[in-house]
Order: sequence, then structure tokens, then C-alpha cells
Amino acid sequence: LKALGVTQIVLAGIATSIGVESTAREAFALGYNVTLAIDAMTDMSREAHDNSLERIFPRLGEACTSQQVIDLLQTAHG
Repeated sequence: LKALGVTQIVLAGIATSIGVESTAREAFALGYNVTLAIDAMTDMSREAHDNSLERIFPRLGEACTSQQVIDLLQTAHG
């Protein structure tokens, strides 16, 4: 991705506290700007999901809805 000039990634997924969180941590550590589409992720544990949303994700990137991501992409690419 870096070789292609990618600086921003958007994450969603089915295991908020495992797959999404670990990917967000790694992307942040690698210097990517991380956007988390919070309405496009879920977890088997509501408590784990909420912990990721409330405590972890604010340290790693920006949270928004998937519609906000779509709107920004449409604005950027007219």
C-alpha cells in the first residue's frame, strides 16, 4: 500500500475486538491514517465491542458511519 501512495485506510469487520482492532493497531503503528466505520462492524461480545469503540479506537483513528465514508469519497471524487 505504501508503494502505491496509500495513506488512509477504512476498516470494518465482523470481530470488532479481535480482527478490526488488531488491524487498526497495526495500521496505526505503520503510520496510516485510520478511519473506523463503526456501523459496519460487530462482535460476539457486546462488552468487547463497546470496549474497542469507547477505549481503543479513539487512540488509533477517527470513527464515523459507513455513510459518512461514502459521502466523503463522493465529495473527493466529484
